[in-house]
Amino acid sequence: MPATRAVIGPVDAIYTRIGASDDLAGGRSTFMVEMTEAAAILNQATSSSLVLMDEVGRGTSTFDGLALAWAIARRLIEHNRAMTFFATHYFELTRLADEYPAVSNVHLSAIEHGRDIVFLHAVEEGPASRSYGLQVARLAGVPHSVIRGAEKQLAMLEAAARDHQPQRDLFDALPETAAPTTGPDERRVAIDVVDALAALDPDRMTPRDALDALYRLKHIGDGGRP
Repeated sequence: MPATRAVIGPVDAIYTRIGASDDLAGGRSTFMVEMTEAAAILNQATSSSLVLMDEVGRGTSTFDGLALAWAIARRLIEHNRAMTFFATHYFELTRLADEYPAVSNVHLSAIEHGRDIVFLHAVEEGPASRSYGLQVARLAGVPHSVIRGAEKQLAMLEAAARDHQPQRDLFDALPETAAPTTGPDERRVAIDVVDALAALDPDRMTPRDALDALYRLKHIGDGGRP
């Protein structure tokens, strides 16, 4: 149930960046609307303001969105100093609590029961341990075949991530003397391997087909094109 009343103290303004909608008449994408609203908050919010930010950075690529969300959060902490609620699925942002004493992580609890999930709507300390995207999709009525396909793809992506070197932390400074990479692009290789695996149908493969597929995967893993 939503609260019937709340005491938030004196604030000079309440700023929100919530929702996702484009501006077709104005020729602005969802991400442009999001960034325009974020810019207004960063330029106007004061230490006496209340700021509500929801899933900043979701309208663009993962790395771009994560980097922008991280930089926006740091700006709010260091410059605006506003009382801010920053909801995000970027787990990397939870590290800000280790860097800034004024930052705290909380999450809403949930209980898994078999393949289902029950959201308890209770606020608990600390970051969430995982996300529940597939469970929410199932609750929303996404067809079972789509959910099964997503589970298969997720398993392959996680396996590919485990088999390769850990991704470099986005927020670690690059060494000043870092040498240029001369080997294959590991991210491209991982994507190519996952695509190649997804195209296979083990139930229709002969032993010779399986051997050929292994050679193709090895070729891709060595940096060759699929």
